[in-house]
Amino acid sequence: MKTITFHFDFISPFAYLAFEKLPETLAGLSYHIRYRPVLLGPLLRKHGLLGPAEVPPKREWTYRHVLWLGHAHEIPIDLPAAHPFNPLPYLRLALSTSAGGDVSRFVAETIFREIWQGGGEPGDAARFAALKAKLHPLRDAEGEEVKAQLRANTDEALAAGLFGVPVLEVDGQYFWGFDSLPVLRDYLDGDPWFGQPAWQNAAQRPGLATRGKP
Repeated sequence: MKTITFHFDFISPFAYLAFEKLPETLAGLSYHIRYRPVLLGPLLRKHGLLGPAEVPPKREWTYRHVLWLGHAHEIPIDLPAAHPFNPLPYLRLALSTSAGGDVSRFVAETIFREIWQGGGEPGDAARFAALKAKLHPLRDAEGEEVKAQLRANTDEALAAGLFGVPVLEVDGQYFWGFDSLPVLRDYLDGDPWFGQPAWQNAAQRPGLATRGKP
């Protein structure tokens, strides 16, 4: 049985879409999934990146794109009333429901759907209180233990070189983005191509900025 770690932040519509599509992608396989919340912001900053919603023309396209992806894959999706929003309360709430760094699929699903279905306002106090009551936290979501756990999850992701979400990790391999789900499936099906030089050595070449001058 393969263990797959799903790194995600609730702020990402692509993470939501990948979460919803994952069971279909893995149909017929034997696997265990670890759902691991991380904070996207530090991953972007580490690599000098901006989130799609931070670049105005890209923001417009991203929202249209994710709505089309939901339509094309029959995944219900509504844009939240405000985006980007502060994902920290949701990430900490998720982690407060467990004793470690991973959360159950039920918890991830409940929070993802609260944000990405129905077009509600993220952070609305009444809605957030109702969500919290539904999830029955085991720990204080605003306590230092939970905050430290989220930092630890994010630090581990940074150490592994993750630059965005969602990322699916298996066998030390990393598959980034909603559109990598078919790639993940081929890998799990044992496609021998993944053992060939095209995959193994893809990054082993200099970029123009690192080449010596003639």
